[in-house]
Amino acid sequence: MTELHRLDIRELAQGLASKQFSSLELTQHFLARIDRLDAQLNSFITVTHESALAHAKSADALRAQGNAGVLTGIPIAHKDIFCTEGVRTSAGSKMLDNFISPYNATVVAQANAAGLVMLGKTNMDEFAMGSSNESSFYGATHNPWGLDRVPGGSSGGSAAAVAADLAPFATATDTGGSIRQPAAFCGLTGLKPTYGRVSRFGMIAYASSLDQGGPIARSAQDCAYLLQVMAGHDAKDSTSIDHPTEDYVAALAAVTSPDKPLQGLRIGLPHQYLKDGLDADVKARVHDALAVLEDLGATLVWIDLTTSDAAIPAYYLIAPAEASSNLSRYDGVRFGHRCENPKDLMDLYTRSRTEGFGDEVQRRILVGTYALSAGYYDAYYLKAQKVRRLIQNDFLKAFEQCDVIAGPTAPTAAYAIGAKQDPVAMYLGDIYTIAVNLAGLPAISAPVGFDTSYSGHENCAPLPVGLQLIGPYWSESKLLSIIHQYQQRTDWHKQRAPIASDTGASV
Repeated sequence: MTELHRLDIRELAQGLASKQFSSLELTQHFLARIDRLDAQLNSFITVTHESALAHAKSADALRAQGNAGVLTGIPIAHKDIFCTEGVRTSAGSKMLDNFISPYNATVVAQANAAGLVMLGKTNMDEFAMGSSNESSFYGATHNPWGLDRVPGGSSGGSAAAVAADLAPFATATDTGGSIRQPAAFCGLTGLKPTYGRVSRFGMIAYASSLDQGGPIARSAQDCAYLLQVMAGHDAKDSTSIDHPTEDYVAALAAVTSPDKPLQGLRIGLPHQYLKDGLDADVKARVHDALAVLEDLGATLVWIDLTTSDAAIPAYYLIAPAEASSNLSRYDGVRFGHRCENPKDLMDLYTRSRTEGFGDEVQRRILVGTYALSAGYYDAYYLKAQKVRRLIQNDFLKAFEQCDVIAGPTAPTAAYAIGAKQDPVAMYLGDIYTIAVNLAGLPAISAPVGFDTSYSGHENCAPLPVGLQLIGPYWSESKLLSIIHQYQQRTDWHKQRAPIASDTGASV
């Protein structure tokens, strides 16, 4: 007998199609797990029990009529940055605690059209500003692999929910690593697509030239199923690019040789990614994964990314500058938090924003406003944009020597909640992911083993380590296929966090 929450997306689709279980039974199973386990994790901000059950019944009716799609009736969790009609959309902030969206984000609409059943909205760093999921107005999310550990951010709620088997897969967003780093910390697979591949319409903006939606799931195959739903051009989004999508699921099996499926693939290894500052266990697991990829037929090529050290300072000028502009709309007048009894208009603005925004958001707004101010725009923001172009050129030059670039997703495994009080120290944890967003490239993180050096309490297992692969523009299929072949040879993506061993209904 198989526990429902241990089935992958293909198995869930097959089980629904063959009537081994109904969507209603499946949805009830996951809702019961959320009710039983999420108090320990705080991975959800809102759980939509009633609407989930109603949509599950509708999915079952579609199947009975013979009108179901492949994914009809499978549950999903949405990061609380995607607008959901009639449901609170908070972006993890007090500022939007009372905001009920009047419309669906395109990603949510596409998920609904595919017949996916929304379980609820997942926790996140406030306005996606953070790397640990500790800046949420609703409290920190806990890592299922160690309840005293962060799950990564800003998509930590989505990652924790999937890692604890509270949802089969989840939507997420990535501005500087916010899909890949939580995936690495929680032992999952997470894909950040090419900028413009997934619509940003209805996705609450942090930094408009960097934000990109994508999937978090257990495997590359599960991510491919969700990317199939999320990807595509959207006329409502001016940053959406009209580029053909692919059958990401079918492309996973497109190999030239069953024995050496990666024959001819050149994997670039940046000297800058494997130097001092990288945790020894993380480095060892990355090298172990590279050895497996070599055995699958790939060739390793050493490369240089000479501008890698400039990525963090450039990002933390550009992203806050865009945040300063985007978050100016939250003024206590039109929607969102409004202070009580303002004395005048300036008092309304000041107190509403002071009360509504947390410390990290205020910090980034101030940095961004300073960088855009008269007298500093050329010295800071404009110079950062020039560095951004150099970073992009650096990647393009590297791809003349290799097909994809490999390295660690994060310099360490998940750290303890509260361990990084210095914001700059936390920013440095994004050293391997930020440049990808500045260049607009696609990248994927997948689990490749564990950091065994941590000796924690009984509620903490060895902590997952992630490998990152970066590809040229529009190479999502290639990245998914490489990781899929790796996952056919290894079982790291099948490992379960201790909390996920809690049993539920089985079929």
